[in-house]
Amino acid sequence: MAEQNDKFKRVKYLRGLEKFAKAAISTLKREDFNEDEFRARVGKNAEILRKIEPVFLDNAYSKSLENFVNLVVKGGERGELISCANALEKLKNQKTYKKEKHRKKYKDEE
Repeated sequence: MAEQNDKFKRVKYLRGLEKFAKAAISTLKREDFNEDEFRARVGKNAEILRKIEPVFLDNAYSKSLENFVNLVVKGGERGELISCANALEKLKNQKTYKKEKHRKKYKDEE
């Protein structure tokens, strides 16, 4: 039962982190970015995130997600945050690529 409870806490924490990061990234990449509105929104979302109990994360993507969220909360500058957000998305997308042997081969490649 304790193992199931740990899994529940981990999933809840990861969902909270991803929700926070997604909101921050979408605000950062807007054309009409406003620093004051961004900081207010981050503060509001950080309060919600503080209510969730943090757990140990061992996955590379999960760790970098947690580091990105901490950087946003600490108040990094926009360029640095966008750079970290792009690296985070790149790391997330690495999992979805298929191996070459599983890709469908086209006739002109053979």
